[in-house]
Amino acid sequence: MNSKVYIKDWLALKPYDKQTATDIYYLGICNKVKKALISNRYSLLMQQVLNKNDTNMLACFLTSYLEDLISGTNIWRSFVKMHLKMYQKQLPFYELNHYVEEEINVEDIYLLMWYFLNSIQRDRIISPFNEYIIEVADVIIDIFDNIWEYAPENNYLKTFYEIDEHEDDFYVARKLIDTLLFKTYLFYPDSALSLQKLEEEIFEKYKDENLLMYLNENRDITLHYTYTRLLSLKGRDWITEILGQEHSLYNDYLNISKKVVSFFLYKGQDDSTIFLEHVATGMKFDLTKKSFDHADTLKVVDTILYLGIVKWKDEWWFSGIYFQTPYDAKLVADEKNSLESRSAVNFVDPRTKDNDEMMKNQLSVFKELNNGKQIAFMPLVKINKFIKDYTEAYNNSLKLSKKEQKETIERANADGFFGKIDNHIDFPEGEETGLVFFNEKSGVEVALGLNAAFPLSWNPFYNEEESDEHVWYLMTEAHLSKELTMYCIDNCKDKLPFFKTNIGQIYLKDIDFVLRFWKKRNYYSEPLITHTGKIR
Repeated sequence: MNSKVYIKDWLALKPYDKQTATDIYYLGICNKVKKALISNRYSLLMQQVLNKNDTNMLACFLTSYLEDLISGTNIWRSFVKMHLKMYQKQLPFYELNHYVEEEINVEDIYLLMWYFLNSIQRDRIISPFNEYIIEVADVIIDIFDNIWEYAPENNYLKTFYEIDEHEDDFYVARKLIDTLLFKTYLFYPDSALSLQKLEEEIFEKYKDENLLMYLNENRDITLHYTYTRLLSLKGRDWITEILGQEHSLYNDYLNISKKVVSFFLYKGQDDSTIFLEHVATGMKFDLTKKSFDHADTLKVVDTILYLGIVKWKDEWWFSGIYFQTPYDAKLVADEKNSLESRSAVNFVDPRTKDNDEMMKNQLSVFKELNNGKQIAFMPLVKINKFIKDYTEAYNNSLKLSKKEQKETIERANADGFFGKIDNHIDFPEGEETGLVFFNEKSGVEVALGLNAAFPLSWNPFYNEEESDEHVWYLMTEAHLSKELTMYCIDNCKDKLPFFKTNIGQIYLKDIDFVLRFWKKRNYYSEPLITHTGKIR
């Protein structure tokens, strides 16, 4: 553990490969930080969380924060500004009576350490007031204070977070997001490490000539789908804050669409555009030829293309993977009946504005079936029947005449969708009870191993001895929705022992920040709904 931090460790958190004039200077500071990390009285205990490489990276991570502020790269400042806009204070958890924006603060180091320690491992949840964090940060801030006035700027580093005001090329714009998420110190313990782990899995699985294709597609998907632990934001959101509203590309970055990875039918082309039809829904997409080098291989109308597309500056650009295959009637039918495939383009379907009203109606039916309650607790063997009864009750509530039912079926059939949605759930062994919750954002949600988080009068399975464990799981497990967690907090916090503890009260005070941190992308619940019939 006493070995030094070397230049390769330092450069692992940089968007460039060869050292610059200032890197040796900051590497010296980094080794002083490393000494502080390993000479603390709690260091032996922290070795159960941090291995040698983790400790080196933490030293580089914290020193990079100093370099960021000195060099004006605007990474940490962007987080502070966005947190301030969202929560009317610069940071979560800590008293900020002496906080000075755009300068080093010990509270910054507290939070950075908490974030790092809780991101690189999931075996233990580290408190923001952990003794190791507080004592080490107090030493590190003294190291930084002593050099604050004369530490050199890394002007080369700053160039990696800039882009020309008149840039039109999506791939240049995308590269800036790539740099931010995968080559920037602040996101090293989060998106950068996640990408690294995924790439290791791909190397292990695909040891053939297609390896590069799989790596490129994985990186592109990760870039577009990643939400950061800090504030649950996408790369484009961070870029807009770093560039600032005055930058001419601010709105263009803000409006980069979700990525669609799906099957399309080739419908022809002209000098500038390839015309596509989304197989699952029939929606039309115009792909700019500026982004696609394979237009000359497209000869036959209704050839099936599998590719990724993203909208940038009101044009659809190719992004990620591509292959083509002859028309396949079975594939087309399967896609049209795939709820997941149909929902992939919901965000460009104007009919999704009706989803909120649909969700309200479904919630009303759920409550009628469940004695006015939004959540139900029951043995596992009863859950599938409950969901089936709810689905039938909702369909009956629509009160469609026979003529309307026939027209609905005809519209769906004409669109190739036959409504074969299987709601049956196969439950894992080991659990005997569960809950069914109606999420106002996404619909019916089923969860197991959580009943002790809900001390409600109609929950016969509540067990106070297990409640702390279940609350922790509810808060920190990514696949469990924010809405279910907030239902627990809003209705049960006064009865739960967890929220009477110090750590429970700390997290409760900044609960939205905490849920964004643990849930990441799943902080945003969306309905899996399909609309049939052509858009007029």
